[in-house]
Order: sequence, then C-alpha cells, then structure tokens
Amino acid sequence: VLLVESGGGLVQAGASLRLSCAASERTFTSTAMAWFRQAPGKEREFVGTVRTSDGYAIYATSVKGRFTISRDNSKNTVYLQMNSLKPEDTAVYYCAASNGVVLRLTPTAYDLWGQGTQVTVSS
Repeated sequence: VLLVESGGGLVQAGASLRLSCAASERTFTSTAMAWFRQAPGKEREFVGTVRTSDGYAIYATSVKGRFTISRDNSKNTVYLQMNSLKPEDTAVYYCAASNGVVLRLTPTAYDLWGQGTQVTVSS
C-alpha cells in the first residue's frame, strides 16, 4: 500500500491550499491518519491527526484555527485544508497512517508514510 500526497505548491502569504493523501488500495484501512511537515534543517513536526472512524482531530498549536483535517473513507483519502498560510508554514508535508488505538502526535507512532509534497509560502 502506498500513500500518495498531492496539492502542494507555491503561494503567497494569506493564501489557501488543500493537500490530499490517497491510499493506493481501496481495501486499505487505518484508525488514524496524520499530517507532519519538515522544513530544511529541522525535525519532522506534527501538524494534525484524525481518527478515521468519527473524524475527531487534534492539531498542533501552530496551525490550530487555520488548518483542518478531513477524511473521505469511501475514497480512502484524507485532506489538509490550509488557510491563512504563513511563510513559516513552508515545508515538505507528509501524510502518515497508523492502526494504533490512541491518537499519537509523534512520527514513530505511524508506520506508513507518503513521499511528501512541497508547500512554499512567500512573504
């Protein structure tokens, strides 16, 4: 199974982008899907995670109120709607999947990863 992200790009500060993450197999299931990001020279950072059963989500403080995670279980796809983008949001964004019982905020809790999509926000 592969996770494939799309939707990244170059935008100006204040703009919006929507990232998508689709599983390559329709039979793929997971209990949680998450988004992380990694800027050059920095560690991979938690952005948000969603419980696939009911849509309950947790967000990093830095994006709360600006970013929203949603999922379409029928399409095995999770989305990251990013509004009011800031230059500090510039990073490669990764989606990840987990079958853990509890929503986790650390990369080690997720065992399937996408290849990443670049988001660049200019000032």
